[in-house]
Amino acid sequence: MPTFLASRHDERAPVTGTVAPRPLLARLRRHRSALFVVAVALLLVQMAVAMVSTAVEQTPTIDEPVYVGTATVYVQQHDLRNNPEHPPLGKLIIGTGLLFAHPHLDPGFRGDQTELGRHVLYESGNDPWRVMLWARLPVIVLTLLFGLVVLAFARELAGRTGALVALALYAFSPDVIAHGSLATLDVPAAGFLLTSVWLVWRARRRPLPYLPLSAAALGATVATKMSMLPAIPVVLLLAMASVWHARRPDGGTAPPTVPDADGGTAPPSGTRPNVRLLGQAAAWAAGMAVVVVAVVWAAYLAVDPRLRWSAPADLPAVHGLRAFLIGHLPLPAPYRDGMRVQFGFENATWQGFLFGHLYRGHLWYYLPAALLVKTPLGMAALWAAGSLALLTVRRLRPAAPYLLIPPALLLATAMTGSRDLGVRYALFMPVFLAVAAGCTVAAGREAWPRWAGRARVGSVTAGLVLFVAVSSLLTYPYYLPYANEAFGGPAKTYLRLHDSNVDWGQDLGRLADRLKERHPHERVWLVYKGAGVPSAYGIDARDPRTVPAARVHGLLVVSDTAIDKADARLRSLLATSRRIDEVGHSMTLFRRP
Repeated sequence: MPTFLASRHDERAPVTGTVAPRPLLARLRRHRSALFVVAVALLLVQMAVAMVSTAVEQTPTIDEPVYVGTATVYVQQHDLRNNPEHPPLGKLIIGTGLLFAHPHLDPGFRGDQTELGRHVLYESGNDPWRVMLWARLPVIVLTLLFGLVVLAFARELAGRTGALVALALYAFSPDVIAHGSLATLDVPAAGFLLTSVWLVWRARRRPLPYLPLSAAALGATVATKMSMLPAIPVVLLLAMASVWHARRPDGGTAPPTVPDADGGTAPPSGTRPNVRLLGQAAAWAAGMAVVVVAVVWAAYLAVDPRLRWSAPADLPAVHGLRAFLIGHLPLPAPYRDGMRVQFGFENATWQGFLFGHLYRGHLWYYLPAALLVKTPLGMAALWAAGSLALLTVRRLRPAAPYLLIPPALLLATAMTGSRDLGVRYALFMPVFLAVAAGCTVAAGREAWPRWAGRARVGSVTAGLVLFVAVSSLLTYPYYLPYANEAFGGPAKTYLRLHDSNVDWGQDLGRLADRLKERHPHERVWLVYKGAGVPSAYGIDARDPRTVPAARVHGLLVVSDTAIDKADARLRSLLATSRRIDEVGHSMTLFRRP
């Protein structure tokens, strides 16, 4: 035998004739469990660093002082009077951090919830930086824990590789990082809902103990945000489907069996077993509904065990089906009054801004358009591919209702709302669809054409995940104003969107540093949209809209949302000023001669 043939023959395994694995690949296979754990840890550490460092640098956003002030009252005074439009659980979570900050609050203070937040942060001798960091840390921890839920859900559907894809999309999501680093309610509500759905999915094998746990998580969802209420009937129907699957052989494709006279089993006659099984599923759903209600009650009783409550004097009137719904829900009076407040918000007319167009009212396509701007391009592609895989691959298809219906219903509901203020109203999308995207690599040739085999799908998926990671890392630490490359990146977001999409009042601290570094001792005119107090950060500025335009000279600083919504007076000032700098992609500095 020629030498080169002999050497090739020696490289083959003696029995099977297959090529022996390379030593490196063999070692990687032996240690793949450890490598999986390391990869998970690295992704979560990256996310933790991004959120903590962002939380340290950002001043309070518009909603945060209200939640922090309310949480302080919860912890110190056990009073439910503030912020009734949101249930207590999310603010109780924020309050766990405030236990370490020990903010001072005047027991005799009386004011509305906005005044309360300002009083706690700026008027009571507290350090606003310290208070805000401790308020944000519990939400950061919860956001990381929800990443483990994303990982576990995707691993059950798509294995380790799919789980890493899902976790990477979650951990690099600019929207999840941005809002997961704030003392707000959007990430906790979305994460609790995903947890509930994951546990319902697990109940397909064993309803007990997963359905009671799922009900507790669903209760936590609606005890955090009322906008999640439409998810309750969906999750309960999914729970019934899981019970049906768990109680029937062959995953519900074969009829149930009963013992026969010979000690074997036989299919029952008639439809009575199916009716009995349907009754069992309905009983499980009813039990879950009771647990959901109990969790909501527990959240209120945790604040005030005596449940003292007086309805606000300016409570909006609600009529029709909404009034019927509120009147018949077995929930605490403050929850039902909070629903009235929310319906009052929906009846109001708000100002919106989309793609350079300022308008009053509501655009039904606002949220899909905003998601298009603020979702990394690779992430959007993987969302679509994962959703397609869930719908077309037989072994993944049972999971499609669990992963696609809840976010689709909530998105449709949010699209009918009147507040076009940010993608935070649809933050459940990157949370749920991260799990769906993980199914892309699990589909292989079952979902894609032959030319797009498993290896090519894996390579394309890895490339898209890398694209998402690079896009996310490049926007650090300015996650709140993120926009993808197709729309010019975060520096151009204010040209497309406004409010919490780009400028939520988060950059007063960065502005103070910029003024001290580059513009010391200059006269500063400031149009700021936010809940922070500029003087608390060393910014000495006046509002140019309070004096004649002829007196406005020097440095003019304007929040980008104020630019988007500028009235005739501010537009005139901007038109006669020269843009010289920007801070955090949310505030623009002009020089006015």
